[in-house]
Amino acid sequence: MHYKENIPLASLTTMRLGGTARYVVEITSTNELVAAVSYARDRGIPWFVLGAGSNVIAQGNYDGLIILNRIKGFELVSQDCNFALYRIGAGEIWDETVERLVNLRLSGVEAMSAIPGYMGATPIQNVGAYGQEIAHSLVELEAYDTNTNQFSVLRAEDCRFSYRNSIFKNPKTRHHIISSVTLRLGKQQLAPPFYPSLAEHLETLSITDFSPVNLRNAVIAIRGSKLPDPQLIASAGSFFKNPVVGNLEARELLALHPSAPHWEMSDGLIKFSAGWLIEMAGLKSYRAHGMQIYPDNALVVTNLCARSPKDLELFKAEVVLGVKTTFGITLEQEPEYIPDISLRLT
Repeated sequence: MHYKENIPLASLTTMRLGGTARYVVEITSTNELVAAVSYARDRGIPWFVLGAGSNVIAQGNYDGLIILNRIKGFELVSQDCNFALYRIGAGEIWDETVERLVNLRLSGVEAMSAIPGYMGATPIQNVGAYGQEIAHSLVELEAYDTNTNQFSVLRAEDCRFSYRNSIFKNPKTRHHIISSVTLRLGKQQLAPPFYPSLAEHLETLSITDFSPVNLRNAVIAIRGSKLPDPQLIASAGSFFKNPVVGNLEARELLALHPSAPHWEMSDGLIKFSAGWLIEMAGLKSYRAHGMQIYPDNALVVTNLCARSPKDLELFKAEVVLGVKTTFGITLEQEPEYIPDISLRLT
């Protein structure tokens, strides 16, 4: 293991903002994970686990240790006529994992194709797209509990998944570092109905074979037409969560805007399209402070020329205010923060 010092956070995150990380280390095994945590503890500094940096925002300097989780692994655990269980290392690239699974004709993650990041990051915010969520296929995961200094296995129900949330994202319950994830994939291809934009794409191309590979290719085409490549354009993917509101508030909004895209949730709440709200608030392609709402997808905020996290905060506040003023709904940010800890940096 090699501990690097004074590394720009902009080089570790796809939004390309932030100050300097005091220490950075890449780990490739569970033993190295434990050693990295001990390294930080011995020095009395915090640590933050990072994958591809595609769903995080650096707020400033980080006077601690950034742990780059690169633990590999792709193992068939068991299978029967209908399902297969695979244990996958947290440091496996997510989209490469999806590709491997769909090429095995396994279903359950194909709609989440082309999402940047690593396997270990997917349970943290319950990654999802086009009607699928990691919570739908996750059986269990192994994680290092930094409270007990032991590795433990958490079942799906232990993770308390909800829309873009889990115990791993909540600061009060966040004390696990994920080392592997076990997924349950189906051997039967999906059947309609599909997520509206995916269904429209399939119908337009007259695709009736809904194999995992065909659905993956369709999702990649849709995402390619709506989302910037983070390697070419700095962004953190979908920046705003689709807001979830109560039934009364939803009825009031739909009475005024009957065409507003919305989805009923299992708990009786209603989810609205944040992208639609942003566009209808007159903020499509809005540009300020070196940032811009991506013209092809209002959920995405891109960094055109900003250099300070404060530029992003000012921009976000203006977008949130615009939607709040127009619809009375407060948008929430989806990417989490690498906290600004500058006490010891010089």
